[in-house]
Amino acid sequence: MNARSSVAPVEQDAAPAAVFGLLADPGRLRILLLLRSGEANVGQLSAHAGLSESATSHALRLLRSHRVVRVRRCGRQAFYSLDDQHVQDLLDIAVAHSQHRRVVGYAPSGQLELTTRARTDHSRGSERRARRGSS
Repeated sequence: MNARSSVAPVEQDAAPAAVFGLLADPGRLRILLLLRSGEANVGQLSAHAGLSESATSHALRLLRSHRVVRVRRCGRQAFYSLDDQHVQDLLDIAVAHSQHRRVVGYAPSGQLELTTRARTDHSRGSERRARRGSS
């Protein structure tokens, strides 16, 4: 495979970049992490995410326009949930990565299997510093 064929066109990069941009905002990320456990309305999300209802509504509107969340209306109430399993997987992987865990693969049930990864890079640095100090 040559270098030219492995690079995606700019148009194809825009959609994934937009999703990662949405995840980069701490408020929106808190909302999404709350939605991992199931659907909720704006009031519930704003109370648990520490955001105003206005800010929560704005964030949900943005997330909905990028198909990250979906809405289910019941009378005047709107209940939000993650759009699909891909969003759930993306959040699970992000949380696992932030906790220094590594995704091993999918279990037969479709759940991600996670294992703790040894942090050898830090221990190597400590060993080098100790050797420098003892010589």
